[in-house]
Amino acid sequence: MTKIVLDAMGSDNFPIPDVEGAVMAAREYGVEIILTGDASKIQPILNSVGGADLPIRVVHAPEMLTMHDKGEDLVMKARHKEAQNSMAVGLDLVKSGEADAFVTAGNTGAAMVTSLFRLGRIRGVDRPALAPPFPTATGICIILDIGANPDCKPENLLQFGIMGSVFAERVRGVKNPRVGLISNGEEAGKGSELVKGAYPLLEKANLNFIGNVEGKEVFGGHADVAVTDGFTGNVLLKSTEAVAKLIIEKIRESIKGGGPLALIGGALVKPALGKVRKILDPSEEGAAPLLGVNGLVFIGHGRSDALAIKNAIRVAKEAAESKVLDAMKSAIEASLKN
Repeated sequence: MTKIVLDAMGSDNFPIPDVEGAVMAAREYGVEIILTGDASKIQPILNSVGGADLPIRVVHAPEMLTMHDKGEDLVMKARHKEAQNSMAVGLDLVKSGEADAFVTAGNTGAAMVTSLFRLGRIRGVDRPALAPPFPTATGICIILDIGANPDCKPENLLQFGIMGSVFAERVRGVKNPRVGLISNGEEAGKGSELVKGAYPLLEKANLNFIGNVEGKEVFGGHADVAVTDGFTGNVLLKSTEAVAKLIIEKIRESIKGGGPLALIGGALVKPALGKVRKILDPSEEGAAPLLGVNGLVFIGHGRSDALAIKNAIRVAKEAAESKVLDAMKSAIEASLKN
């Protein structure tokens, strides 16, 4: 049975949504779940939501990392051999082979730093990348990086392309994924110095590289994987989320303020709007993989509810069962020989 570690102290409203999501996942997906965190807070909730008879166990971790942990203080808590925070304890279970993947809705920076110190990098990867799926006109596009690395070198984007391609194929089921390089123009030679430097590296790699892609191509579904630096990716992510929220709110306002006919029309289109909202809802995917560390790590939103936690565990399960980490290591290893 696949074993997933969940940081039960991760979400903003921990540990209730974390534990409830774990119970939902254990029932639906047939996975064993290990909850790390303060057992005195976790166990009563687990018992109250019917988790006692499920393959869920609690590993006590009396400490936790928060948004206030930064700089040297965060590094010490992340790397200390005897660290007792819920992230470190959970990641150590993955490193020791007692679990197949780690999921958290906690502080993204803390999760990345702790993952690096506890698991290390895949050989040949300089910098790990966060790689969430973006909704497009034809399905999903994995974009990386979206914030782990604000400043990148061309070699980093090549590594992102390789890892994203393997993840798209193994976990998303995309055959021969199309890899695009985010730029301000489709033509080769356009873009920043970073883009110009990365283009020939991606072109020579063993990838289905389709060249530069603008934002419209990404959302139009022309690429299955799109690579960029973490600064650009983060701006893209937050702008996309804000625009999606704005459109939904404006439609709702127009319906409410449009009189009786608008209300009738709103009732008629409500099912269709529900489908659109579901496509745009981050909780449907639950978490983004941190690709490049030597283990399977998934990081979700701090505002995750039980549904988001459940879906994050599902994605982690799919990744573990697809052997994507081994495939990624092999692809990176092959690139080093070219």
